[in-house]
Amino acid sequence: LVIKTLREVDPTRKCFRMVGGVLVERTVKEVLPALESNREQISKLIEALAQQLQAKGRELSEFRERHNIRLVGEEEPKATPKDGPEGGKGGPGGVLVS
Repeated sequence: LVIKTLREVDPTRKCFRMVGGVLVERTVKEVLPALESNREQISKLIEALAQQLQAKGRELSEFRERHNIRLVGEEEPKATPKDGPEGGKGGPGGVLVS
């Protein structure tokens, strides 16, 4: 909004800008390029952060799958039965041990 407004103003007009907590007097032609470069840098930073967020999301999903972590209320993944009707080796297959 500020860039759009300053483009329509005379380049020799006085302009005030806050730099490091200090109000500095400049001209529009000095401030406008700095504002435009700041906007470009912010856009690049947003893109980089979005990519990092996607990468961390994938990493989190892989970690959850690898360690079988589920959130509260999440359904358990369907396990396929192995080696017969008991559902696998090592389980309680009706064997009594005394």
